[in-house]
Amino acid sequence: MTRDLDAAAAPPDESTAESAAESTHETPDATPGEAPAPPRRRAGSAPTIYDVAKLAGVAPSTVSRALGKPGRITPRTQMKVQAAADELQYRFNPMARALPTGRSSTLGMLVADFTNPVFFEMVRGAEHLAADHGYTLILSESEESGPREAEQAARLLPSVGGLVLATTRLTDDEILSLAAAKPVVLINRAVPGVDSVVSDVAPGIDAALELLHDLGHRSIAYLAGPELAWIGRRRWDHLLAAAPALGMRIVEIPTSSPTIEGGADALTRVRASGVTAVVAYNDLVAIGLMQAAKEAGVGVPDELSIVGFDDIFGASLTSPSLTTVKTELRSIGARAMGKLLDALGPDDGRPMSVDEGPVPTVLVRRESTGPAAR
Repeated sequence: MTRDLDAAAAPPDESTAESAAESTHETPDATPGEAPAPPRRRAGSAPTIYDVAKLAGVAPSTVSRALGKPGRITPRTQMKVQAAADELQYRFNPMARALPTGRSSTLGMLVADFTNPVFFEMVRGAEHLAADHGYTLILSESEESGPREAEQAARLLPSVGGLVLATTRLTDDEILSLAAAKPVVLINRAVPGVDSVVSDVAPGIDAALELLHDLGHRSIAYLAGPELAWIGRRRWDHLLAAAPALGMRIVEIPTSSPTIEGGADALTRVRASGVTAVVAYNDLVAIGLMQAAKEAGVGVPDELSIVGFDDIFGASLTSPSLTTVKTELRSIGARAMGKLLDALGPDDGRPMSVDEGPVPTVLVRRESTGPAAR
């Protein structure tokens, strides 16, 4: 899965144009402005893309398209290139396509935690689009650590064409430093001057608060995420503004980690706060709180209603099933990759992404929310 970065769209009379382009590479005495002829193949050496191009009578870039991206050229030219490659017993190496241009055919994606299912669909959306355009996507994780993320980014940067940072824990200055070296796109983080894709938390949170209000809840808690989680602060800020407007009291309760264990650890503080409903930073925290409540004999939703965030795989499989604010995770990943491909330069001259604004959120009501306990 790599991209032919030096290939341009083929002209109508492809064979004629390819032959003309090839003659540029074969001219022994190239005039100024023309590309120099590639080195001649030594006896006994492995065949190169230039050997295939010479035998087929096309340009090297056409060979790259034919072998790396079938369907991008005419069937006649495709057959001609494949026949030449077969005759020379040429084996296409997609990772080598970046060498003539000095541009990498790989892209990087850093996520906060591989074990969090919230990233599954993000990665899938990004990877599918990258693969469709011939790129290999390299994944790495920060384990919710800013210093580790900075270290991983520094290791990835020399070998990739650009980076997607998903829910990054880096500082603004660290992000700007990376963006000065290679194209960078952020997911659920905004830094002036850096491309990003964020979710619009307002619709989902408003729907969750209206549901809880209609169920009689007047005192709720927000189980917070990591201190450096930008999207977590956005969620709290909106809750803090919207809940009092509905006549609801709200308190923020910290968690030890944005995991099932972090949610379970928060049960003591939740019970001490006297709230009847909780909105959690993410679904893992909500599930952990739900499990701890069950072990402690606290009924959900009879005594405590719980709302999660993200609608990860498994949120509908808990008992009771989890009410959650859903984010279109695959769409976020695909949009971020589209922005990154645009920054690298689309191979057909058309932009991959359209700035559609924040990705909306919606409430998915299930069994973990019910009438407030009297």
